[in-house]
Amino acid sequence: MMQTIHPETWKQDLPAFQEKTAAFYAGELDKAAYKGFSGYYGSYAQKGGSANMLRLRMPAGRVTAEKLAFVARAIRQYQVGRVHFTTCQTIQFHDLDGPTTCAVMSDALDAGIVTIGGGGDFPRNVMCSPLSGVEKEEYFNVLPWAEAAGDYLMTFIKAEKMPRKLKVGFSNSPANLTHATYRDLGFAARADGLFDVYSAGGLGNNPRFGVKVAEGVAPAKILYYIKAMWLTFRAYGNYENRGKARTRYMQEALGGPEAYAAAFNEKLAEVFASGEDLDLDISPVETVKAGDGIAVSDRRVMEQKQAGLYTVSWHPIGGQPAPAALCALADALVEMPGAEMRLSPDETAYFVYLTGAEARRVLDLTVGGAETLFETSVSCIGGTVCQVGMRDSQGLLSACVRAVDQAGIPDGALPQIHISGCPSSCGTHQTGALGFRGASKVLDGKPRAAFTLFVGGDSRQGSETMGKELGVMLEEQIPAFLVAVGQAAAKAGGFFAWRAVEPDALEEIAGRFLHI
Repeated sequence: MMQTIHPETWKQDLPAFQEKTAAFYAGELDKAAYKGFSGYYGSYAQKGGSANMLRLRMPAGRVTAEKLAFVARAIRQYQVGRVHFTTCQTIQFHDLDGPTTCAVMSDALDAGIVTIGGGGDFPRNVMCSPLSGVEKEEYFNVLPWAEAAGDYLMTFIKAEKMPRKLKVGFSNSPANLTHATYRDLGFAARADGLFDVYSAGGLGNNPRFGVKVAEGVAPAKILYYIKAMWLTFRAYGNYENRGKARTRYMQEALGGPEAYAAAFNEKLAEVFASGEDLDLDISPVETVKAGDGIAVSDRRVMEQKQAGLYTVSWHPIGGQPAPAALCALADALVEMPGAEMRLSPDETAYFVYLTGAEARRVLDLTVGGAETLFETSVSCIGGTVCQVGMRDSQGLLSACVRAVDQAGIPDGALPQIHISGCPSSCGTHQTGALGFRGASKVLDGKPRAAFTLFVGGDSRQGSETMGKELGVMLEEQIPAFLVAVGQAAAKAGGFFAWRAVEPDALEEIAGRFLHI
């Protein structure tokens, strides 16, 4: 059976982090050396080297009331001023000094929250469709299997020869919110209660859709596929070129998708033949909670498949919740039996297992977030904070939201856009109907802040499409471009209707703003 690691076990590694962090802030350790060390702990120095960020892993995007209560305690105790919901369903604290970073890391372990492996060359937070277990349209509840995968992957944190990041995702329906069909390893639910398994996909440079390596896999067998992924990379991964030390590069290295699938299944057969027992024995337990008979209707409220219970969505602009609002929600959730928060890959938070009265209370506590589809747009933390970020993604999104609001663009005339500050695709720019990636453009001999525009991305299973790169647009011109698009699309009844009847119109508008 699967072995697990108790969070307390990781405490033995914390003194080394404290020592190196103190050395970095004392000027005794350079930025590159510290970055190579600190990623293991889920922390990096921010741009400028005067503060740290810390990534709190939330396996499967699940934030129980107890974990959210810890987040609130840490915010209050350490006066955390900036919080970010990430596209890998974690919670990041920003602008921490060295001692605070160490203290929060230790306190988090006491609360059962692990930061270890949150950065660097390690298995990252396992992703899961955020409404697993409550969504009426889901094939089945994949959350228990995603959490088990997360536990198992923590046993690989200190394994040799890991790929540069290992991202694993589970989807509960063809909506494919977690991009399970193009992760390093993805488990896509089927209507028959089984999984199809995809491998060697990923965004960023050289993006690739995953290779379907297995069909109709019993959920109890998923750990065998995770171990096979590790063995496949150990055998065929590129360790000579750090830029290619990702699983997606194995497709080409091995001669194409079919050859990769054959190599993966060869390692899978070895795992099964080894005699190691990795079977999972999980009996999913659904939350048993009765409704209170109060009906709630709001654009941010969804009825769950559990009769009388509701889900409330909350999308802070840019995935950056006000710390005070997050604390108030934490205080409320402890008084709501069975309720919890789920984080989505598009930086939305969902509050699930709510009665009607509880849903109304959560609605009241989450005013001021996104009011339109466009305002739910996705952005990485951006280059003002991230060491490797080129551009201020958050600043661009804020400017665009203001411009669209001031122009009176109606809801639906613009899609959810995706903004990444650099090619790493933390803002998943390649998956959006409109995506922007940080860039630079030299005009009149001077470099100017800019973004590369991508059009037509689609993450839905069966319709997966990487956005087409159209060209470079100056950052200052992007708000005007979006207003022009929104005005044109509004006349056709909405963005996607407009794209269907006038497929070349977007490119024509873009042509007025692009610097090819």
